Amino acid sequence: MAGPTTAQRGRAQQEDSPARPPRPRPEGRRLPSRRTLIVTGVLALLLAAGAVWALYGSSWLRAEQVRTTGVDVLTPAEVEAAAAVPIGAPLISVDTDAIADRLRQKLPRIDSVDVVRSWPHGIGLKVTERQPVLLVKKGAKFIEVDAKGVRFATVDKSPGRVPLLELKPDQSASLRRFGSARLVREAVRVAGGLPGGVAKDTEVVRVTSYDSISLQLTRGRTVIWGSGEGGPVKARVLTALMKAAPKAGHFDVSAPTAPSVSGS
Repeated sequence: MAGPTTAQRGRAQQEDSPARPPRPRPEGRRLPSRRTLIVTGVLALLLAAGAVWALYGSSWLRAEQVRTTGVDVLTPAEVEAAAAVPIGAPLISVDTDAIADRLRQKLPRIDSVDVVRSWPHGIGLKVTERQPVLLVKKGAKFIEVDAKGVRFATVDKSPGRVPLLELKPDQSASLRRFGSARLVREAVRVAGGLPGGVAKDTEVVRVTSYDSISLQLTRGRTVIWGSGEGGPVKARVLTALMKAAPKAGHFDVSAPTAPSVSGS
């Protein structure tokens, strides 16, 4: 007699095994109620309104103090008067760009300035003054010129260790081509690139043409510089010459690959 088939055995096993309990269905997330949404929205509006009031309407965050740093020739009082910070105004509404523009316009000695809010009550003015590299004599006064060629101030007395510009261009093709303004810029470029020790000893920067610039140093020494081109190389060569011949009176670095020294 034939035994049970495979299908019959499978059904018997299914009938003998205990039934598995049904899996519970995952419950969906409960959505916030309409009342909760309304309360949340009202709270957010109140917080925003409070922040706006604190910044603009309250007396907590207003400009009450001005602090100036970085000045040397200028005084904090001069800077703060020119800045005209609106004392008592909400700090958030103070136009810092307008203050910076005002300072640069009224005080040409200022090269750059950062105007920053110092919470909760202050405005900070971080000033960088222009530094003169040359002086142009005008009558009994002196005009200060910085490394960018900007004539930024007229002073009664010569600042210490700032060379005087002697612009005596000859009637040459160089003058007709470049003009005196370009020659002044070349003199500024030379003066601004001098090594520290040489710069301190330079009394006069003399310009007669674009490629004929010379320096008059202390103790009667002179330097033939040539044009303003190749300044860094000329500076290194001049420093080396002065170390090698400290008692020399005349240095020529107009052709830095073939410099010369005399008067030692």
